[in-house]
This record gives sequence, C-alpha cells and structure tokens, in this order.
Amino acid sequence: MNKQKGFSLLEIFIALAIGIFLLGGVISIFSGMRATSNETSRYGSMQETGRFAISVLTDDLMRQGFWGPMYMPLSRSNLLAVPVAPVGECTGAGLNNGTFPQLLGHFRTIWGATATTASMMGCITDAKVGSEVLQLKRTISAPHLGALSPNTYYLIANRVGGSIITSVDPVPVINDSSNWEYQHHVFYVSEQTVGSNVIPSLNMQTLGTTITNEPLIDGVERIHFMYGVDTDSDGIVNTYLQADDMTMAFWDNQSNSQIIAVKMYVLVRDIDEDFQYENSTVYELGDVTFTAPNDNYRRVLFSSTVALRNGGVEIWE
Repeated sequence: MNKQKGFSLLEIFIALAIGIFLLGGVISIFSGMRATSNETSRYGSMQETGRFAISVLTDDLMRQGFWGPMYMPLSRSNLLAVPVAPVGECTGAGLNNGTFPQLLGHFRTIWGATATTASMMGCITDAKVGSEVLQLKRTISAPHLGALSPNTYYLIANRVGGSIITSVDPVPVINDSSNWEYQHHVFYVSEQTVGSNVIPSLNMQTLGTTITNEPLIDGVERIHFMYGVDTDSDGIVNTYLQADDMTMAFWDNQSNSQIIAVKMYVLVRDIDEDFQYENSTVYELGDVTFTAPNDNYRRVLFSSTVALRNGGVEIWE
C-alpha cells in the first residue's frame, strides 16, 4: 500500500505567502478600479452640470430682447399700459433697468455686473462675491394660447405696439395682436452650507407678481461673461469686454455701440471633497483668472459663445 503524505510546514508557508501576494494584487487592482470609477463618475456629474448651465444661459441669451411680433425695441412709447413694478423687483444699473420700460432713458434688456457684495440689485441677498450677475428680459419664443395664467405677465402686441398685463387686468383691444409671456431673469451664484460642506449653486431670479428665487443646479462655482460689441455697425464683433469695462452706451445699445455676442464661462466644482486630490489649478475665464485654493475639490471649466439674435446681428435659420 502507498502511504498518504501531507504538505510539509515549509510548503504550507510558501503556499500562504503566494496566496497573500495574489490577494494583495487583486485588492490593489480592485482599489484602483474603484478609484478610477469614482473619479469618472465625479467628472461625468460635473459635465452634466456644466452642459445644463450652458444650455439654460444660452437659451435666455439668444432670446433676450425678443418681443413677439414687434419689430422694434420695447419702450414706454410703444406700449399702451405698463403694470407697476412687482414686489421685490430686480433693478440693475442705469435709468431704465427695472422689470418694465419707463419714460426715461433706454430700456435695458441685457445687463451684467461683478458681485462685490452679497446684496445686489435690490432682490439678491446671497450673491457669491467675485462671481457675476446677468439680467435678461424677453418674451418666450412662442405665443401663449388660451387663458392667461395667474402670477404671470404677458405682452399683448402687434408689429408696432402693445400692452403688458396680468391675468386680472382688462385685455386691451389691439388689432392683429397675440399674447406672449413676459420674462425677466437674473442669474447669479450663491453658496449654501450643508453640514460642514459649502455648496455653490446657480440661481435664477424669476419675474412673477413677485420676484422669486429658483435654485437651478448645484455645483456651479463661478460665472463670467464677456460682451462682444460692434463699434462700427458692420455686424462684426470688434472687441469683447467684461461687465466692469462696459459703458452706458454699450448697455443701452446706442448707435455704433451694440452688444451682438456674449462669451460665457462656467466654472463647475464637485459637490464633495476628494481627500486623495489637491487642486491649485489656475482657471482662465476669459480675461480673469480663478486660482483653486489648494483644496480637495475637482473643477471643470466650460465656455461657449452666443450670437444675440436680437442684438443687431442676422442669424441664418
């Protein structure tokens, strides 16, 4: 009969050593794959945030100054009636930069500024200092059909004039007119403290019978705009200026001083910290820079240029 033999103590130790070595390799590969997956997920989330922010801003910028069937800029002289300003109105700089046109100065449909304090425009109390605000006015791109909705303003207009009303106002008789929802938006960045984490977000102040704040999306840390101005009326941008360098003539779209394009920069920051990562990158937002404060947040910078359809430039459809 053959005798049964087991492993020697040395063989067992060698087998254990090989097993531990192989297990360590598997764990190392798993840990690396997990870290890569986590990083990819973080960047994917920031990509979605940036694309959404760019899309929202682009939609409003392309339609600023659009007044339905009217072929001229909106002013008090071509309106039969204008409501009183809503409660908590957002008012930018200039003589005529509130919600509705007034009988003084040029009615501004686009205006921006750098936030130097948390309180801005009489309606914002939590602006992130160093980021910017952008104010836009327009009607939506399709006429409103059916009954008028409450807490909403409408422009009832034909080619040469109209009236701004609410659902409780008498509807004026205007030949060949249609109804268009009137919109006044102000975009800005704020910060919210959640536990020990400070989360930046893109906000939008929206016109109703009161001005209300709508947080749009978390993770937008900074927005910056460069305004492309045409100084010789040839429909071509001569230079891009930041808000602080814009003059009253540009904001008022005076002759040889029209805003016909806007470059936008959106800096997106990860919501959560990654303590295996340090960020001291310098991000270039046009003519300004932002240096990450050597923290543990990942960031992605997005940019886009929008031609203003109603800023004196022709766009092929």
